[in-house]
Formats: sequence, C-alpha cells, structure tokens
Amino acid sequence: MKQILTCTDGSVYATSVYDHTAWAALRLDAGVRVLHMLERGAGRAETTDFSGNLGPDTGKELLSEFVQLEETRNRLARERGKVILEGARQHLAKVGVTNVSVEQQHGELVESVTRMEAAVDLVVVGKRGEAADFAKMHLGSNLERVIRASIRPVLVASRKFEPVRRILIAYDGGPSVEKALRFAMEQPLLKGLSCLLLRAGKIDDKAEWYLNEAAGKLREAGYDVDARATPGDPESVISAAVREESVDLLVMGAYGHSRIRHLMIGSTTTAMVRTCRVPVLMFR
Repeated sequence: MKQILTCTDGSVYATSVYDHTAWAALRLDAGVRVLHMLERGAGRAETTDFSGNLGPDTGKELLSEFVQLEETRNRLARERGKVILEGARQHLAKVGVTNVSVEQQHGELVESVTRMEAAVDLVVVGKRGEAADFAKMHLGSNLERVIRASIRPVLVASRKFEPVRRILIAYDGGPSVEKALRFAMEQPLLKGLSCLLLRAGKIDDKAEWYLNEAAGKLREAGYDVDARATPGDPESVISAAVREESVDLLVMGAYGHSRIRHLMIGSTTTAMVRTCRVPVLMFR
C-alpha cells in the first residue's frame, strides 16, 4: 500500500497540511504517517554558569532549579507533540483517512525525512512553520532543505486547502519535470484533472517541439491538456498563469535546465513556492 509522510509542527498551517494529506491519500489510496519533530534544543533551559559570582550553596540551588526547569520544558514539549499528533489523527479520520500512524522523533526534520522516505511515496509539508515570518512571507526554515534532500515528490501545502480541479505543470524540459510527467502518467494523484502545460522563458522551435511531445504523452495518459509556450521571465509568466487561469495546484521540478534549476534563496524555485497562493508539488 502506498504511504504518505506528513510533517507537522502544530502551526497555523497544520489544518491545511492535514487537508492536503487527506486529498492525496484518498486519491492514491494511501496510508499516512504523521511525523512531529522535537528538534535539538527544543525545551532546553538556559544554563549559564553563575557559580563564579555566587556562593557555593546558592550556585548549587540555581543549578538544581535550571535542571528541573529543563526537564519540565522537555516534558511539556513532548506532551505538546502528543496532542498535535492526536489532533492530526482525529482530523484525518473526520475526512475519511483511517489508516494513520503517528510518531514523535528527536533531531532534525530533514534527517528524519531522509531516513523515512524510502518507505513512502509522497511527503507533505506546510509552506511555513510556527517560526516563519508571515509579514515578510519567509518560508519555513525546514522547507527548502526538505525539498533539496528528498528523493520523493514533496507536496507543499498552501495556507488553506481548496478543491483541486486544474493543475499547471511548469515544463522546462529538465530531468526533474520529466519525473513529474512520469508521475502524472503513472500515478492516480493527478488523473482526471484539467492540465495546463506551460513552457516559459526562451522559446524556439526546439522548445515547442519538446513541449508538444510532452503534451502528447499526457493526452495519451488521458489528460485534457492545454499546452502553451510563453516567452518571458519564468517566475513572472508562471505566477501570472497561476493567478489568471484558475490553477489549483502548481507542479514543477526543483531543478532543471532553466533558472528553476537552482534551489536557494532568491531562485525561481523558492520564489514560486513563496509567492504562489496555491499548493506546489515539487520533484527533484
């Protein structure tokens, strides 16, 4: 049975993450593993050594209090995580996903995802976590690292889930988007959805030939495809199409032959994930 790995930190994106997970699980007929991380340093109390400024008895008392405080914070962090995981289980059950397992791990999210993803088919994560700066639209601190590290498709949940009827595949001819096309043709997640296949950037006869070839493959797989080649800055062209074409899901590669190739701050990839109001399905 297919498996989806869903990452949650209980932030304001959590409900949307669960709704996107449920949508994917029901379409893929997949089970769900929900992961909550207690990252290194979580619940750790400040343990500055004041012993040089205090008497020996006072220093021992303070050290004991610091140790107790750290233990309390760690315990509360664990209990909070359990509440988050139970909330995820209940939410998924309400929308029809009953094959759910939950787990809490210590360490870094990226390390856990890398370790677990061999046994899953899709990773779901929120666009922003509880530490994100919403005013500046910063991405969650773990998101870019997860996309860079994951060998599985990563579904980046938007702030609110909306029914998915129309997808946009940002086609640049690179190996990562070819992987996305194979996924679309072979897996049921996107089947039956209206598809806009868009090539942006420098357009020549070769680019149009590859675009039409990709569109033909999707049509053979049963998709209703609108294939377009639009010259211009990829970020601007794709963003405009998402806004103006009633797109509910953006599908793109994390690397390719265009500016989408580089996954780092300021790249087209990061900009698209950050600014688009729809979920993004990423392939590396």
